[in-house]
Amino acid sequence: MFKRGEEFQKIDKAITGWMSKNGLTLLRISIGIVFFWFGILKFFEGLSPAETLAIRTIDDLTFHLLPKKAIIYGLATWEVLIGIGLLINKFLRETLLLLFLQMIGTFTPLFLYPSEIFRVFPIALSLEGQYIVKNIVLISAGIVLGATVRGGRLYPEDPEKIIKSR
Repeated sequence: MFKRGEEFQKIDKAITGWMSKNGLTLLRISIGIVFFWFGILKFFEGLSPAETLAIRTIDDLTFHLLPKKAIIYGLATWEVLIGIGLLINKFLRETLLLLFLQMIGTFTPLFLYPSEIFRVFPIALSLEGQYIVKNIVLISAGIVLGATVRGGRLYPEDPEKIIKSR
């Protein structure tokens, strides 16, 4: 019979080992779903909560040279491509490049329209501001996924090596 501490250690090793083996795949798939879903919404007028802000931002950045439909369909396609790339795990370098470039664009309204992004500058964000700032998590996820594009792993072949060292 296990002592209470030994039983906990055994369960803890099993859970953290499972997380180590599956975490990157789950992260890639979940971020892929987010991009695919948000991108698809932009193909249908009025369904994306970010639609108006995204169109206005890109319109201002392109000096009003592009039709608004081209802007939103282009952004929708871009996001769907990121989602598909992450979901199928092909062309990961290119997919992550698209992700990081898109993220630069998503932060632009912080500088172009601060009165709309902050309810009280610089501490209280509007809903649009919260929508933008949560992208820090997507950037971090992209960085973690990017660490694997050369075949690297974030866990050793044998997760027991990590567990034994702690």
